[in-house]
Amino acid sequence: MLRAIVSHQMKQSVCVVLVACIAFSGCGGKKRVHPPTAARLGSTETGIASWYGHPYHGRRAANGEIYDMEKMTAAHRTLPFGTWLRVQNLENNQTVDVRIIDRGPFARGRILDLSHAAAVSIAMIGPGTAKVKITVIAKPAAVETAVALFAVQVGAFADRNNAERVRTSMERRYGSAKLVMRDAQPPRWRVLVGREATPEDAEALALRIRGDGEAQAETAFVVRLDNEAGADSL
Repeated sequence: MLRAIVSHQMKQSVCVVLVACIAFSGCGGKKRVHPPTAARLGSTETGIASWYGHPYHGRRAANGEIYDMEKMTAAHRTLPFGTWLRVQNLENNQTVDVRIIDRGPFARGRILDLSHAAAVSIAMIGPGTAKVKITVIAKPAAVETAVALFAVQVGAFADRNNAERVRTSMERRYGSAKLVMRDAQPPRWRVLVGREATPEDAEALALRIRGDGEAQAETAFVVRLDNEAGADSL
């Protein structure tokens, strides 16, 4: 009798384990789907801002608009297009409100690229850069429906052949890499690696790439993947 009871209990335990394994494998086999990463009202960021004008003036920004350096706009690496920011120059306390239409800045250590007009309004033209505090004051007017994805920029090149060599190397090492053209004269070819569901996952990838001596991408940083004008997936 005791042997029969033990045998029955063992069978029940095995069934429970099998069911758990099946459930786990069913969930684990699917990639996590995240809703769009929206700008949170009131969220802030502090760092170095720069500004840009020529040769980008009159050319297409990453959201498809024609960039006019005399309008109150800006470029940010990850905030959704259409987000409004209040930018405070911490060196003189002057502020300006700008709308995100572009991606950048593409120099490590900077958090925002202002238009010429916005930079003038907070007395930033002379020094070229300033320490700023940015605050999200309005979300995009249109609700995003696409799932937000993030990548790691490892370089930007005037020569497409050089960009393609880097893209090929990165694809071989990390599985996914693409070229995105930034409209300028001459054009700049950005190399973006990965398609990550969250900024945290993308930052983990950036950390791996920066630590990869053979990759030679010590300044790699996270950017948002957009359906950018001029994008060329290879």
